Amino acid sequence: MNPLVLAAQVPLDPEADEASEWLRQELAKQEYLSAQPSLWDRAIAAFWEWVNSLFGNVPGAPIDPTGILVALVVVVLGIVLAILVGRPVLARRSAATSDRHVFLDDDARSAAELRAASEAAAERGDWALAVTERYRALARELGDRTLIAVRPGSTAHDVARRAAVPFPDEADALASAARDFDDVRYLDRAGTEAAWHRTRELDTRLATARPAAIGDLDRMHA
Repeated sequence: MNPLVLAAQVPLDPEADEASEWLRQELAKQEYLSAQPSLWDRAIAAFWEWVNSLFGNVPGAPIDPTGILVALVVVVLGIVLAILVGRPVLARRSAATSDRHVFLDDDARSAAELRAASEAAAERGDWALAVTERYRALARELGDRTLIAVRPGSTAHDVARRAAVPFPDEADALASAARDFDDVRYLDRAGTEAAWHRTRELDTRLATARPAAIGDLDRMHA
């Protein structure tokens, strides 16, 4: 075809849509695509812009290496602090939502055996174990006397709530002992000699106490 005829057929003043399409086709050529920054380049540029913003630097101005070091130290310290603070919180939340059983599935020890284990732990100064074993002795004793129902999944507060029915005067002491049990058994808190003495004295009182007259026996086993 005659070049003059071809040139005459090409519009010299294209419409806006046609001009946009020409531009899109031109920019889609490989030489333009190769010249564009990669995703990695854009990420690095964004990082340096962020560093600049931390110290109020003008974009394009030289960056002080000391400022970068300070920023990195702050970030690292923030991560370490988040780990140190977050892990205990998560542990407590996990413990708060987990099953806080009084007895392990295979624990068939008698009340006397549990009391002996508690005394031995107290002699070693292991107050956490001493508190745990003494509360278990209390629960086992009340279960053996059929004053409460101690099931495999019973928690310390289940025991305290049920035991408060035949022993209403000890309701507060039972609730306190249940908290001491959970603190040392499931919340990893340090046991104390005072907590052990409280649980021990409560167990001793209940072992010889006469339960209150209960009209509805089902309440004791609820």
